[in-house]
Amino acid sequence: MMLVRCRGSVGRRWLQYFAAPEVTKEGVAILRLDHKGAKVNTLNEGIQAEVEEIWKGLPQEVKAAVFISGKPDNFIAGADIGMLKRKKEVGDEDSLFDACMAGHAVFDRLRKARPVPLVAAIHGSCLGGGLEWALKCDYRVATTSPKTKLGLPEVKLGLLPGWGGTKALPELVGVTAALPMMLTGSEVRADKAKKLGLVDATCDLPSLESLAVAKALELAEKKPPLPKKRRRRGAVDTLIRWVPPLRWYVFRTAKKQVTKETRGKYPAPYEILECVEYGATRSRQASFEYEARAFARLAKTDASTALIGLFDGMTNAKKYAAPREIKGVCVLGAGLMGSGIAQVTADKGIRVLLKDRDNAGVQRGIKGIEENLEKKVRRKRLSDLDRNLVLSRVHGYHDLSPAFARQAASVDVVIEAVFEELGLKHKILGEIEALVPETCVLATNTSAIPIADVAKGCRDRSRVLGMHYFSPVPQMQLLEIIPHDETSQEAIDAALALGIKQGKTCIAVKDVPGFYVNRALSPMMAELGPLFKDGVDPKTLDKAILDLGMPVGPCALLDEVGADVGLHVQKTMLSDETMGGRMDGADPRMLETIVSKGWLGRKAGKGFFLYKGKKKEPHKPALDFVASLRTSASVPPIPDVQDRFLSRFVNEAATCLQDGVIKSPVDGDLGAVFGIGFLPFAGGPFRMLDTVGAKFYVDKMLRLADKYGDRFQPCQLLKDHANANTKFYP
Repeated sequence: MMLVRCRGSVGRRWLQYFAAPEVTKEGVAILRLDHKGAKVNTLNEGIQAEVEEIWKGLPQEVKAAVFISGKPDNFIAGADIGMLKRKKEVGDEDSLFDACMAGHAVFDRLRKARPVPLVAAIHGSCLGGGLEWALKCDYRVATTSPKTKLGLPEVKLGLLPGWGGTKALPELVGVTAALPMMLTGSEVRADKAKKLGLVDATCDLPSLESLAVAKALELAEKKPPLPKKRRRRGAVDTLIRWVPPLRWYVFRTAKKQVTKETRGKYPAPYEILECVEYGATRSRQASFEYEARAFARLAKTDASTALIGLFDGMTNAKKYAAPREIKGVCVLGAGLMGSGIAQVTADKGIRVLLKDRDNAGVQRGIKGIEENLEKKVRRKRLSDLDRNLVLSRVHGYHDLSPAFARQAASVDVVIEAVFEELGLKHKILGEIEALVPETCVLATNTSAIPIADVAKGCRDRSRVLGMHYFSPVPQMQLLEIIPHDETSQEAIDAALALGIKQGKTCIAVKDVPGFYVNRALSPMMAELGPLFKDGVDPKTLDKAILDLGMPVGPCALLDEVGADVGLHVQKTMLSDETMGGRMDGADPRMLETIVSKGWLGRKAGKGFFLYKGKKKEPHKPALDFVASLRTSASVPPIPDVQDRFLSRFVNEAATCLQDGVIKSPVDGDLGAVFGIGFLPFAGGPFRMLDTVGAKFYVDKMLRLADKYGDRFQPCQLLKDHANANTKFYP
């Protein structure tokens, strides 16, 4: 394939979003998206203006064009969030509407000026506006690389596809295939995209450009043009357009399912359904305008502001660490936590030493990793080759392994994940310290033990810190990094670098009992005892909290964590004098009884509920025990139940910010949302306080304090914000 660099204006140095275009001798223009100075391509007004200028300067003999990326593993990652935020801050709904429609106008002008076939050559992330760009092309070729992912994830930001996605995707693949992608923001790989009809051809990466050029030429020379290939639609997809009662039934059913899953807290899925239903029987122009209006409405909602705030927080959290290459990690303890840490580390290309007391423990840990990876293979989220590569990076050792000392001499980070016994942690960290390099970081994955106490078991305390992962590690996104007073900055940087490499959202937390998430969670879970005494049963309590928008009820949460773990954390927090009266209501005797009866939760098959595989049902003996705790004649109203439970977390989160346990409201929101699933649609406790107003929340807590006790007294920081009418975010 001979390429000729275009001469004239399109080759000038002003190009910012594209490389200088090239034209094959057959007349196919190759337009290479390559935003200078950026790691990925994003869709914004600049790229739209630049493609028009390039288009005007192409030679007349050009008969087709291919859009391909010059970035590694990225086509277009989506819309520029910064651009969207600026428009939200300074504009009204009309300006947001105009921005959406302007994108359509760009391609309309391209088509009118030069009606030639367009081909999208996709490798890497092709998401949001990037997929909508590809959908405006006549043909799509995608690489079979696992790094190639296509999707419309706008719903995760409280938005909907604003550049024609709610019309174009259902037209191409059918409503029944398009809705799950848009309502969940799920991504598909190239093989599935090909089956759906979302892409027309797939190939290996080295063949992408040549295949795309060949298809573009084939489209250009075919008279008449090649018909668009479409997925064979089912009867439902065909009838939705022509049978109004069926269309009504399909979309009403979908809305009921959305309400069931979201409790009606997220407006974006409803708007997506409205747009798809509208577009099923309307013209493209009318559908685009309807969608743009819906996008503009959503962009101004509190939910979108909150979710975009979380996205920004996650993005900025990755910038905290100084560059540090981590080549080897040693994980001590091959239980559920240890094997999970080993898996997410090996998955990122890092060699892992996984050590346990005996060979049986090591093999259980490796088997757990194998089972987790096999699930990904079955779901086509991982290839057989990649699974084997991950497993090849995990090397198992036990106490009698003769080669362990030699291998440990080259690791960069050690993470111990053994039982919550301080003496045991001192023993194993002291032993490993003598084997690893002096620059190696020694991290402890503890839920509540002070890091300074753990560090006392080591000769060099400056390299000791906490890395608190959440279970299950492969699924939970949060990682708390906890230095103690003597921890060096080099150790902190290494821990952050490893956490970010593992794909975690990292927050730095002060070394106090419970750290941040468990510290804020403890007063909230302490309210279980008073609620049970007031006659609130587990089923009613869990439903009330689910209705707030939490992903799991408190009783189910305790079952997932384990009553024994909950008891340990509660006792730790009760022994912390700095908690004052904020742990009032905690009833360790209740948890001790539950533990003594073996009602440990899911891991024991029974807790507040009985667990049979994925199913759970009421556990009558546990419910009878809870009923026996009741001392009140009247049951509090549901709004009081919800406020009593949630406000204790909010107050403790604010206290943590007040006392320097966390550095910023952003860290507090990230920890709350990704640690326990605190109301993602609200953006976390601090974003929620800004939305409802600190004064409103303080007044609510004071009413609760008058009615139920001083444990609901708001902290001073909340009072200060209420009195000054100030927000936590600028």
